[in-house]
Amino acid sequence: MAEQKTQRQEKNFPDRFFGISESGSTMRTEILAGITTFFAMAYILVVNPQILSAPFIIRGETVYAAQVANGVFFATCLIAFIGTLLMAVYAKVPFAQAPGMGLNAFFAYTVVLGMGYSYQQALAMVFISGLLFIFITAIGFREACVRAIPQPVKAAMSAGIGLFLALIGLENASIVVSNGATFVGMIDFSLWNDTGDAAGMIMAGGMKYPVVEYHRMIASAIVALIGLVVTGVLFARRIRGAIFIGILVSTLAGIPFGLTALHEFSFNLTGQMQDFREISLFNMDFAGLFRNTSNLFEMALTVIMIVISFSLVDMFDTIGTLLGTAKQAKMLDGNGDMPRMKEAMMCDAIATTAGACLGSSTATVFVESSTGIAEGGRTGMTALVTSLLFLASLVIAPVITVIPAAATAPALIFVGVLMMGSVREVDFSDMTSAIPSFVTMVFMPFTYSIANGIAFGLITYVLIGLLMGRIRQIHCLTVILCLLFVLRFAFMVTG
Repeated sequence: MAEQKTQRQEKNFPDRFFGISESGSTMRTEILAGITTFFAMAYILVVNPQILSAPFIIRGETVYAAQVANGVFFATCLIAFIGTLLMAVYAKVPFAQAPGMGLNAFFAYTVVLGMGYSYQQALAMVFISGLLFIFITAIGFREACVRAIPQPVKAAMSAGIGLFLALIGLENASIVVSNGATFVGMIDFSLWNDTGDAAGMIMAGGMKYPVVEYHRMIASAIVALIGLVVTGVLFARRIRGAIFIGILVSTLAGIPFGLTALHEFSFNLTGQMQDFREISLFNMDFAGLFRNTSNLFEMALTVIMIVISFSLVDMFDTIGTLLGTAKQAKMLDGNGDMPRMKEAMMCDAIATTAGACLGSSTATVFVESSTGIAEGGRTGMTALVTSLLFLASLVIAPVITVIPAAATAPALIFVGVLMMGSVREVDFSDMTSAIPSFVTMVFMPFTYSIANGIAFGLITYVLIGLLMGRIRQIHCLTVILCLLFVLRFAFMVTG
């Protein structure tokens, strides 16, 4: 009898450790949610190496670029595994981490290509920002920043992230494309059978595209729309796994269009491990940041500005994602705070520091975590599943890349729909609240940054409060954060 009781306890260990039953979830739901999150963000395994190696391709250093790409691929898998595993077992929340989009572009195009720092020197600055994260998280500063965000900005975060997710999904699906006259526009479906001009090019929206590429974009848009409708119908019928099933259906729908096929991904585990050890692993160049001793003060000031830029963007990207997504999942307490917020932010800080050691740009909480949460994930078990899949990606990468962007795009758009419901909490009858809320919402997608949305929401909130004579009602830390963002936009390096 005692033996049977012990066996039941062993079987229930994940439930007891993660509190799955207490959260109203099930093991099946958590596993499905973890898989959904992974598929929604697996693109980073291909995109991150491409972005971080781009400066060297532009410079004509093709051999070194290939080595960096190999090292970064290995690093990306490991960072996503470590960061998400920390979220699972330390913070016990259903969020996943990986090298952040936007932050990797800032790393590659601004710091390395634009400012001339080496890959290893840029890693050193990311490492310093990670140590700064750990310090300010340990002393509670990041939690204080969360409390300093005014209610109108908090109310708009979830809807703003929803719009941001929808834009990413629409872009990945090629439904929204560049337009020379209107900046962005919709794909022209009427050109599905256009053969183009003599040079094999199609003119659409003031832009020129190769015929094959544009036809593929139209196919991608059609597949994504199919996936969105299927996901919506399944969700309306309360079928569990609607988002995940939608991804699978879209992947199958992509086969006749030629979208679902083995990705041309160079995969050589032995070669990647060698490049990882030689190029990326613990290869930070701190001394190189200050080699120009003739102008040491200017160099130090530049490094400080870059570190602060990394820090501000990552801190508020993480805060925005955690609060906005947790709110949608009804994971916030009565005060609007997320339980275990400090632990989650410490995981983010450690992941950034470890990521620099492994050879990649700043790690952050991925907004695509919301796909798994929308699927029902509520505990660290969701993150555990996602982390293990990232570790497995070291050997199953060619299989993962079979899933086209058009298949995961509907999941992002659909979650955007779900998250827009929080816009009901915005008081549009009071302009002192409505304007900061609106600015927060629209700046996230239109500047392609969660941090920018929060920043301009804070700035407008403080300015309106000042002009309305309500400055005493504004938290002093809110004013300080506002000033920091003003200084960043005015004088610091931006991506």
